[in-house]
This record gives sequence, structure tokens and C-alpha cells, in this order.
Amino acid sequence: MAEAEKTGLSLEAWLMIGLVVSVAISTVVIAAVSAGKTTVFSPYQNDDEFQEQQLTLMRASLEDFNVKNTMSTPMLVNDWQNPHRTLLVIAAPEKPFDAAEAAAIHDFVTKRAGKVILASNSTNAQLVAEEFGVKYFDAPVRDDINTGRYYEVTNDDGLRVTPDTRKLWSVASVSRDISTMGDEKAVPCSPEDVNQERTENCRLPVLFHRPTAIQVLDEQGDTGRDVRVLAAASTSAEIDAGKGESNPTLGEGETGLIIRINYPGQTVLDQRSLELGGDIGEIKATGSIVFVSDHSVLANHLWDQDLAEETGKTQCDSDLYIQHGHMCWDTDSEGLNKGLGDTTWFGNELYFSALINDMMEFDNKELSTTISRSADAFNIVFDESRHVSTTLSMPFTEAMGAIVLLTSDGVLKWLIILNLFALLAIAIMVVPEKENWRHVFDLTRFRERPTKVDPSQYQLRTREAFLSKVRNFNDLTRDEFARKSPAEIMQMIREPRLVELVSSNRAYSNDELRELIPHIRRWGN
Repeated sequence: MAEAEKTGLSLEAWLMIGLVVSVAISTVVIAAVSAGKTTVFSPYQNDDEFQEQQLTLMRASLEDFNVKNTMSTPMLVNDWQNPHRTLLVIAAPEKPFDAAEAAAIHDFVTKRAGKVILASNSTNAQLVAEEFGVKYFDAPVRDDINTGRYYEVTNDDGLRVTPDTRKLWSVASVSRDISTMGDEKAVPCSPEDVNQERTENCRLPVLFHRPTAIQVLDEQGDTGRDVRVLAAASTSAEIDAGKGESNPTLGEGETGLIIRINYPGQTVLDQRSLELGGDIGEIKATGSIVFVSDHSVLANHLWDQDLAEETGKTQCDSDLYIQHGHMCWDTDSEGLNKGLGDTTWFGNELYFSALINDMMEFDNKELSTTISRSADAFNIVFDESRHVSTTLSMPFTEAMGAIVLLTSDGVLKWLIILNLFALLAIAIMVVPEKENWRHVFDLTRFRERPTKVDPSQYQLRTREAFLSKVRNFNDLTRDEFARKSPAEIMQMIREPRLVELVSSNRAYSNDELRELIPHIRRWGN
């Protein structure tokens, strides 16, 4: 009996084997269930089969900017550096936002002067839209078969494909509400106009793939905002309710396709122009969000003119418009006048490039020209967190999202994961070694801290601790640091929230100080 016990595996060994096997099985299962799922509307997927539905061409065309992506949650947007110089692109959300995420995006735009483009043709975007007083319909828009604003498509042999009146075209403004434009709304913007940012008094054609409609609900809107409808479907357009249902007509001014909402006059911290001193200080910036009623406007097959024509999208010079008697963007009474310029559709890239440039702070006179003249000082972040995972891989992706929520640092993220495994392994090896025991907590030995910190000193102690970290990070003695001017210290810090903590005289609440502590810990890492 004793011999059998000596040759058998210990409990610790069996538990370790179980851990290794479970990790291996989980890895194989996740890989297996994810192998058959191809993510679409991603700026990083180059799968040939779904290449037309990706955003890779959009990402490539914006390479002058500092392009990033986020895989976690929009709740982190307000922790990003320089939010007023950051544009978040959310295309084709496959799962709805929760209330906390929607509120974070709202604060990002209305309090941090952030920029957002949200492109969707479903109510998955509705919770965010409600924060801004906008409504998404949950069905495509259909136009009239005889006179409607839809574009013709041909097959590989150049023959007409059965028309789909949900594939709409529109003529969009970059910065002005189309209802306030006069004769200039018939002027087409040329590529030269876009390159030189002369797009205020002209418009560009945009093609959509089965968009829905969006409406502005004035009674639910914020105060101090500037709402502009940049593109709309025709007045006769209907909501395609499906077979056996009546299609409601929304009416004049209620068929928005692109809506832009600006929040001007927000105070942010950045390097100021020479006229304002050239140092780090407060400037005014504009938060902006653009709601687009169709995510496909950003996809490769509509973004690039050459790929669009390869997939059968036609220009206005096609005989199909004349043969079948419906309008194109240079023959419609609300469209462009080809006598005033080139009405060619150059792909949606031209319009959205102009829109993005107009949303950024390039023309901000209070911002230092060393920043405003450099596109790579501005960030474009693609949100990859809205794609749906498979049922079996969902726990893994949610766990990773939770870890990323704790830290956005890549090295620290993997250290957390490895430490979790290490702690589990230690627990497996150590706990079985202990004998049965009972711990009794002796309340008579509990003592309150003899000297408590005065709550009125919390802010001062936090500021002093942070300044000590700044001094140590820059390898300065106390005397050297004391000789630094406030402007030099602000330049060392650069993080707007922490600059405000050090430079301003306002009193912080305990909750505000708790929010700043993680920023202080991350600073300099």
C-alpha cells in the first residue's frame, strides 16, 4: 500500500496537469470556433473573399494621420491623450452600445472636444444617437423606381443589374446645412478644392449601399450645439418596411443620410500659438460628431473609384440613366450642375477625406502652427470593439476587454495575464501542502491609525507627490527642480489633466482626486 502511494502522482501534480490541459483545450477551441468567422468592415483585414467589405483602403488613404485602433471599449475615450486632436471612427457596429459607453462618447465630444464618425444602418447605434438627440430607423430607405435617386449597377458583362432602389446616391456638403445653401449647392467640389480645403461653397456626390434614415430630434438635443444636415434622400423616399407592410414616407427634411453636430467653444489644454505665448495653455476647440446612415460608405467597394467601377457602379454618363428615365446627381434639380465643374464621382474617399480634414483643428488659430500644420499630430482611431465574437470565444474576448479596461499598456497587459497564471499555479502548489487550520480574527488587537491625514491636505499631498514623480523622472535635484519656471514644468508634464492639477487654483473634490490617481500612476510609463 505504501509503495502504491509513493509511485502515484500527487494532488498538486494532477492539478497542474489539469491546468495545462484546460489552457490547451481552451486555446484549441477558441482557434477552431474563430477560424470560420471573417471580420468585415475592419481596417486591418485583407481577406480576398471579403476584401470589398473591409476598410483597408480607408486606413491606407489616411496614413498621413497617426492611425491607431482600439479593441476594448469606448468607455476609455476620455482617457486618451489630446482628445481634441483625435477622431474615433465607428463603422458597422454589430452589437449595440451600452449606456456607459454611449455616455462616454457623449462626454468625449461635448466636454473634451473629441471627434467621432459613427456609420451604421441599424439601431445598434441608437443609444449613442439618443445622447445627441438623433434617431436611427431600423429599415433601409427606398426611393421611387421611376424618378428616384438611386444609382445603376452593371454585372461583369456590362449588362444592367436589376435595379435596387435602396442603393441611393446623394450630394453632400462638407460643413454647411444643405437647407441653408443657395445657388452654390449646385457647384461640384473638385479634387483641388478638397486638397486646398475650399469646400464651404460646393458639394460632392456620395454613394450609399442600402442606408437607413436618420432624424434630428430637437426636443432631445443639447444646448449650445450646431446641427447641420449634410446629405439627405429625396422627399419621396420611403422606409422599406418589408413585404406586406406599407412603406411610410417621412416627408420633407426628415430623410437625413449624413448629420453633423458641432459643439464649439470648449476649453482644452494644448500648445498655444505664438500670439498667445507659445506655451502650454488653454485654447478653444470644437467637438464634432457625424452620424452616417450607412456603414458601407466607408467600405472598399465604395471608397475607391476604381474598385467601385470594377464592381459595376456607374457614373452619370451611363446611358442607363437616360434609358430608364431616373435622375443622376448631375441631372436632378437638387443635384450638381455639370456646367459649373466636373461632376464625376471620385469615390467616397474624396468626400470623407474633406470631411475629416474639416473636423480636425487644422484651422484653429489658437493652436500652435507646429501642430496644426502636421497631420501626424492628429489621431484617427478605428473602433474594432463593435464586432460580434462567437459564443465560445466570447468569454475570452470579454476577459481581454476587461484587462484592457484596467490598462492600455501592452506590456502591462501581458504581465497581468502571466501573473494571473502564476498566482493560480502557486495556489495549486502551495495550498494542498497546508494542514487543516482555523484562523481566528482577534478584534481586541485592531487599532486605528494613530495619526490620520487631514482631508483638507489631500489635494496638496497629491500635487506634491506628482511633482516629486516629475522631478525624479527628469533626474533633477530638488534645487534644480525648484529653479524651473512654471512653463518648463508644464512642458515636462504635457498631460492636460495633470497640467491643470499643478497649474490651476481650483479645489478638487475627493472623487476628482481619485480619478486623477490612475493618470498619475500611468504618467511617464
